[in-house]
Amino acid sequence: MQCVSVAQNSLHLCRPCHNREKAKGLGKYICQKCHLIIDEQPLMFRNDSYHPDHFNCTHCGKELTAEARELKGELYCLPCHDKMGIPICGACRRPIEGRVVNALGKQWHVEHFVCAKCEKPFLGHRHYEKKGLAYCETHYNQLFGDVCYNCSHVIEGDVVSALNKAWCVNCFSCSTCNIKLTLKNKFVEFDMKPVCKKCYEKFPLELKKRLKKLSELASKKAHPKALDLNSA
Repeated sequence: MQCVSVAQNSLHLCRPCHNREKAKGLGKYICQKCHLIIDEQPLMFRNDSYHPDHFNCTHCGKELTAEARELKGELYCLPCHDKMGIPICGACRRPIEGRVVNALGKQWHVEHFVCAKCEKPFLGHRHYEKKGLAYCETHYNQLFGDVCYNCSHVIEGDVVSALNKAWCVNCFSCSTCNIKLTLKNKFVEFDMKPVCKKCYEKFPLELKKRLKKLSELASKKAHPKALDLNSA
């Protein structure tokens, strides 16, 4: 837009600024499309005012409705916006131009995908779904019970408590050979998962030494029924 200098009270203003000052004095609005004073009743959209005949799609020119979409300062009708392939946030209903989170059958701004209970953004951390809502692990457990560390589902039957985590009975198995384990079996924690004695014995000597040092530093209470590495 060409800037034209207009004198007002000994000040020099460009044409749009002059129109804004004039509109304030008259108690009127400025059209966001043409930047001229609106003499008739303005059409309001997201706190911006427009001439009724200027509230149209930038792409096809059709008159817009309340379902108009704004992108980079331009307005589009819903069909034209959808053809551009730009996702709409499930929370704020505004276009997502950066990173997109796909969850709950919708798409979200990263900062708008939050726990339904505490409203803190997940920011890439694991979330748990229940009846169309997402929860952080803490509030999911508080509201619905223990979540299995392996399958991420609520544990409906017996809970295996080991390695400071909760497991389904069928999910508590050796992370190497997948043989089922119970708290009566001897196992070693490796990469935050259980490893049976047979698989542990196949580990390289250096790795076993490192695990032995970690075992000596850890509390026995933190690893119930864990394998005694000194006797392995």
